[in-house]
Amino acid sequence: MTLFDLPDFEGHEGVHSFYDEKTGLKSIIAIHSTARGPAAGGCRMWDYASSEAALTDALRLSRGMSYKNAMADLDFGGGKAVIIGDSRSQKTPELFEAFGRAVDSLGGSYWTAEDVGVSPGDLESTRRTTRYVAGLEGHAAASGDPSPVTAEGVFRGVRLCVERALGRDLKGVKVAIQGVGHVGAYLAEKLHAAGAQLIIADVNQVALNEVAAKTGAQIVPTDAIFDVEADVFAPCALGGAISAATLPRLKVKVIAGGANNQLADAMIGQTVFDRGILYAPDYVINGGGIINVAAEIRALEAGGAFDPQWVATKLDRLALTLAEVLDQSLAEKRPANLVADEIARARIAAARV
Repeated sequence: MTLFDLPDFEGHEGVHSFYDEKTGLKSIIAIHSTARGPAAGGCRMWDYASSEAALTDALRLSRGMSYKNAMADLDFGGGKAVIIGDSRSQKTPELFEAFGRAVDSLGGSYWTAEDVGVSPGDLESTRRTTRYVAGLEGHAAASGDPSPVTAEGVFRGVRLCVERALGRDLKGVKVAIQGVGHVGAYLAEKLHAAGAQLIIADVNQVALNEVAAKTGAQIVPTDAIFDVEADVFAPCALGGAISAATLPRLKVKVIAGGANNQLADAMIGQTVFDRGILYAPDYVINGGGIINVAAEIRALEAGGAFDPQWVATKLDRLALTLAEVLDQSLAEKRPANLVADEIARARIAAARV
């Protein structure tokens, strides 16, 4: 099977592989669409089981960024980079400089930022060899870590879904959060402040203890998060959390979280809908981070300063877009993920005209 025949290829404009022998860099940069503008999306460093798994992840994440940027009404297309390696033991400044050279070789068709396993500090090294990097600190256009803005968007989405599905505010609502990394931890604090009761799981015990100390959250084993009694399931770890195996175990009325590609496949969305669970499409609810990054790119290109008001306005609009998707899903009696996909594809297609 060739790259072009892969189910997740879905019309990508370009898929680029890079290897740097000196630093050990093994990276894939997938560009799904530049119809709305340069592709923008983060870089993920993960110890993939195989190069095929890394390619599949890059393709899915890249397509998701096209949809995410379209639904956030940004003048950017979708792209994503993955670096194959253990972020805990294989990071070096030289590796990220080599990654910067890879990004730079694409001539501005792709802007990178942080994602799982990559920090603003790593991107400072990348910035030494390319200007096409955002999510940094220490300059007038800097937006810094986008995780708090992502979490704010997800928090608003959870609140909206709870209002729709349960007819109440967040006080006393039980939320099961899978993953308390950057976004999950910020989300937990916001939900706690709103009066929600939290149940959390993560492979990182230190992160769990820190979040539990701040929020009073109950800690459960990673696999047990699917079986707890809760109103909301908030996936904030890696993708594919909602599958044919895990969905029957959930007892919730809402699925709304910060992870990308939460559904193992599109058809799971139909099963979620048939079970009466309200699902917030991931690339709609978690678009706050790329909005923040987009503001930095706009400022860098214009030679100006970062505009937090522009971000706030876009974030408000994102919440309205999620509401529109949920309304249309209810009116048409169709899964929210399919409704969102159609809207996103239509926006991308319109930009090509």
